Amino acid sequence: AVDMAQVCVPLFCSSKPLAMSTAWDELTAHAVEMSKTHLKDLLADEGRTAPLSASVDKFFLDYSRQQVTPKTMELLSKLAKECGVETKRQDMLSGKKINATENRAVLHHALRAARTDTIEVDGSNVVPDVYGTLDRIKDFASRVRGGEFVGATGKKLTNVVSIGIGGSFLGPLMIYDSLCLNKDCIAAADGRTLRFVANVDPNDISVALAASDPETTLVVIVSKTFTTAETMLNARTARKWLLDALGGDESKLKHHLCAASTNLKLTAEMGIADENVFGFWDWVGGRFSTWSAVGMLPLSLQFGFDIMESFLEGGRAMDKHFETAEFEKNLPMLLGMLDVWNSTFMKIETCVVLPYSECLKSFASHIQQLDMESNGKRVKMDGSEVTYPTGMMHFGAPGTNGQHSFYQLLHQGRVANHHFMGYVKSSQPIDLAGEPVSNHDELMANFFAQPDALACGKTAEECKAEGVPDNLVGHKVFPGNRPSISLLMPEATPYTAGQLLALYEHRTAVQGWVWDINSFDQWGVELGKVLAKNVRNYFAAKRTGKADDSSFNPSTRRLLAAYASM
Repeated sequence: AVDMAQVCVPLFCSSKPLAMSTAWDELTAHAVEMSKTHLKDLLADEGRTAPLSASVDKFFLDYSRQQVTPKTMELLSKLAKECGVETKRQDMLSGKKINATENRAVLHHALRAARTDTIEVDGSNVVPDVYGTLDRIKDFASRVRGGEFVGATGKKLTNVVSIGIGGSFLGPLMIYDSLCLNKDCIAAADGRTLRFVANVDPNDISVALAASDPETTLVVIVSKTFTTAETMLNARTARKWLLDALGGDESKLKHHLCAASTNLKLTAEMGIADENVFGFWDWVGGRFSTWSAVGMLPLSLQFGFDIMESFLEGGRAMDKHFETAEFEKNLPMLLGMLDVWNSTFMKIETCVVLPYSECLKSFASHIQQLDMESNGKRVKMDGSEVTYPTGMMHFGAPGTNGQHSFYQLLHQGRVANHHFMGYVKSSQPIDLAGEPVSNHDELMANFFAQPDALACGKTAEECKAEGVPDNLVGHKVFPGNRPSISLLMPEATPYTAGQLLALYEHRTAVQGWVWDINSFDQWGVELGKVLAKNVRNYFAAKRTGKADDSSFNPSTRRLLAAYASM
């Protein structure tokens, strides 16, 4: 029998990560007080609203629609200090091994450091190694794009298929989408295509390969160990596709394959020349690895290294801001602590990511992994059970698409926390003659309206004053009191893409430090992989007629039988 005490973590008790934290107790009491105050009333107080914003480098964060007051922010700042957030931040930035369960440093910020910086792990400066790889990527991308490195038949390699999953896919895809409508990026990518393959579902790679010409295609295989099951099956599929087109000559594969990996033995067996393998380090977690060869290799092949260097510069600027800005002006610190407030103290379980830009259509999917894989933890750093709410569930979609999909629930169903973001300038502005506003202003009208609708709502009295029939009043009442933040950015460029990604990476770390959890491991992904291997072995045995399903539970046996019978 299953011990349910080991399964059902009591999320809403009064335990705290620090037994001596006075701020925790004060915030617990303060949350009760704030839950009795409606956001509509809070927004009417101009003295309260004015201080609840911060900006850096044309990023403007408005958090006045959070259920907070200046007192709340003072208590959150106090909590951050009591939980040692500033010390933990410095430990991470300086290369200490803060990923205790894997005995690793956490240095994704080193991937975007300046060439002259010094960041040491075990007494060794890692920055020269980072730039050694970046310089090789720059050279390789330049030779491919310039037609010096060509396919086996002498044709220029203009199509790239990048194969990877999880952090080897979501982050690079998000950055690709955020750049592909930028005019400078369009010009740099003229005549080139970049496709991503992640899902082991054969439909995914079939679509990518069907749209590609093997003579002009370079396949990038992204797997640190070169053993990720889904990625390697897709890689072998692409390899066969290339071989079939190359007349079965394996010696020609080196002209069409490259990799982001550390396993030179297995990459060589795949047919990849050592000089076309670009490594990264164990202090880079997958969901933080877009800055490494994982993202820099395929994206530099598409847009050119100079454009991607600007992406690194944007991330570096946000790192410096995170390291030096005071709490009340520190965007990553504010986002992280506000989400601690919502999850732990206001008991909100969901964060909805709502970018009002088609350039950020993949952003919510990446933040799902970044936050939920980092902070979806059931134990603290010492291995004891967490007894307070930690990471929120994340989902989202671009505005205004989401408004016609799930905003009904956001307005009149469950309470969530909302992250609105949008650009001041459109990458592809359209202003039709005779229209009262531009297409971008139409989009942004919704960006500004939706947070107010969520916060203020609409009362029964207001409905009646509008002449709503009595039998419909209840249906047209909006409770409001739904918190949100609004983030305004200048426009979608490589630099601002770097800023935005680094902002959310640091926001994730801040939450974990307060909750005393390890935001940089991911043991929760392991069990399903092990069980999938058991099923895979069963399928393999079934091909020989020697399959034995006795190790599976009765429910799984029924499912396997149904799968086999259809």
